Amino acid sequence: MDLVSLFSSSFLSATILPGGSEIVLAFLDFASHRSFWTLLLVATVGNTLGGLLSYFMGRIVPESRIATQKYQTGITRVRRYGSPVLLLSWVPVIGDVLCVAAGWLRLNLRNTIIFIGLGKAARYVVILTVI
Repeated sequence: MDLVSLFSSSFLSATILPGGSEIVLAFLDFASHRSFWTLLLVATVGNTLGGLLSYFMGRIVPESRIATQKYQTGITRVRRYGSPVLLLSWVPVIGDVLCVAAGWLRLNLRNTIIFIGLGKAARYVVILTVI
């Protein structure tokens, strides 16, 4: 049950909904006897899948909805830097925008998965090693 909670929290944290996956991860690292790698894998997969949900939402967003300043900034950055900018997909607020922009721009799915996953994993490694 603890890993289901971590996965769910990680998934929701990567969408526009609040999730608090860092708190759940820190608690499980402290209170459970789960390995570093298990916690890292579950949190990263959940968070990456949540980012991919935003990517796929971006693929179906009509141009009129993407015209807001918030998304234009994300589109400009994604166009300029390409998939590697998705290493920042873990950053609150702008990470969601970058994932949606990547979907809207139809970035390569394989590269999108790699860069979102690497960014999310790096954040969780820092959390697990600092706490």
